[in-house]
Amino acid sequence: MLTVVGCSGSYPGPDSPASCYLLETDDADGRTWRVLLDLGNGALGALHRHVDPLTVDAVLLSHLHADHCLDLCGYYVMRKYHPQGPPPQIPVHGPSGVAERMARAYDLDPDPGMGEEFDFREYDGAFTVGPFEVQPVRVEHPVEAYALRIAAGGAVLAYSGDTAACEGVDRVAAGADLLLCEASFRDGDDNPPGIHLTGVEAGRVAADGGSGRLVLTHVPPWFDPDAMLGEARTTFEGPIELATPGAVYEL
Repeated sequence: MLTVVGCSGSYPGPDSPASCYLLETDDADGRTWRVLLDLGNGALGALHRHVDPLTVDAVLLSHLHADHCLDLCGYYVMRKYHPQGPPPQIPVHGPSGVAERMARAYDLDPDPGMGEEFDFREYDGAFTVGPFEVQPVRVEHPVEAYALRIAAGGAVLAYSGDTAACEGVDRVAAGADLLLCEASFRDGDDNPPGIHLTGVEAGRVAADGGSGRLVLTHVPPWFDPDAMLGEARTTFEGPIELATPGAVYEL
């Protein structure tokens, strides 16, 4: 199950925090596993509406821009100073230098930084979190960034993270049951290269990959999300929706 915690692009908007998505599934023993895809600014507070943040098993950061990682600072405080005592360390997967980047974000000495609360792990091939099988794939963005292909219970979720059109996002999207794809630029504008997808390009990624469903996300507050939806419909004929905070998708 996928729950949209925050979906505003580039910074929190009036109706949504920045990027954060909650994935939940049960293992063979009936234990519920919870993974966060990104934890952008404003998202930790909204996460409380859906689950106790202390029940999250891992955090997967697509890249280290503030709108995808900065609320890990608040999460660090919650886990370090909780009145019930610090809970066990959980893994935080991310790009190169993730531990040092998050220490700087909270003005911590890098040793130990947040290393007593989080087990930082840099992407280096496929890995598992409980029943989730995760494949990070490098995509095109101004910093080291990854799209994530996540399989569990026979279903596949593809998350673009932030990316321009590239082979990596195409590979992640191929055959996915649901493609959660950014659409930050408008078609026809003089967009800088190598940063984001347009709505038209997001639809094309879904169409070329045969994705079962497309959910557009990361639309900046300065753009009309319905117009972005209209763009994507010109290139993808399957089911399309706009991500909204609190929306839930069964996979």
